[in-house]
Amino acid sequence: MITTTRTRRALHTAFGILLLALMLFPVYWMVNTSFQGGGTAASSAFFPTDPTLDGYRLAFSQQLPRLGVSLVVALGTVLLTLAIAAPAAYAVAKFALRGKGVFMFALLLAQMIPGIVIANSLYTLFNDLRIVNTIPGLILADATHAVPFAILIMSAFMRSIPDSIVEAARVDGATQFRAFWSIVLPVSRNALITAGLFSFLFAWSDFIFALTLTTDESVKPITLGIYNYLQGNVQSWGPVMATAVIASIPALVLLIFAQRYIAAGAAGGAVK
Repeated sequence: MITTTRTRRALHTAFGILLLALMLFPVYWMVNTSFQGGGTAASSAFFPTDPTLDGYRLAFSQQLPRLGVSLVVALGTVLLTLAIAAPAAYAVAKFALRGKGVFMFALLLAQMIPGIVIANSLYTLFNDLRIVNTIPGLILADATHAVPFAILIMSAFMRSIPDSIVEAARVDGATQFRAFWSIVLPVSRNALITAGLFSFLFAWSDFIFALTLTTDESVKPITLGIYNYLQGNVQSWGPVMATAVIASIPALVLLIFAQRYIAAGAAGGAVK
């Protein structure tokens, strides 16, 4: 029996490793190709026998401004999203609001609308407001995608906060806003980090809004940089893949450092 159990565990482990290798192979091929001088991705060697950093030098020289734009847009989206979603989530979680169920259903429905539909609708509005081809315009557009998700995440967590904590602060003389700022937000740190991280990733990886709302090279993010770069360097994939690797680093670093907060924030709403 023990031998059978060990064999089964070994098979499960081997199968899991195989699946992980298959899922990570595109990432490996991206990094591998980035260290090779030229040619197509399909013709690249399985290992970089003669690695070169020429692709990274070219990528940094041409794409660094777009990385800066992506960083500003992503951070701005995080700040705007949390500023809107945190008080909204608190109101949904703790106040007896009329039509709250309809509001939550509308948030879920907003997550199902294709991005291209929202982008085309926003273009007309942003054009009238004269914020097409601007960084604030991109921040607002990305926030339309991030805010509903952030409210859903944080409201689920805030429901698990005991009402007695807020009531004690109110008895001590704190205003509703002071109780929210000094009590609810610190307790909801994990949910805030989770919502902020996903907002950053939404904005960092955005392509549809950026493609629709920008034509000026000075405000194009890294996703459009890769898209345009690919068109001009389709026979030299080293720089293209190097750009993709560079663009992946911020998201990877954030996920590594915030993974424990993500797990706690996502599961916190289920704990009563």
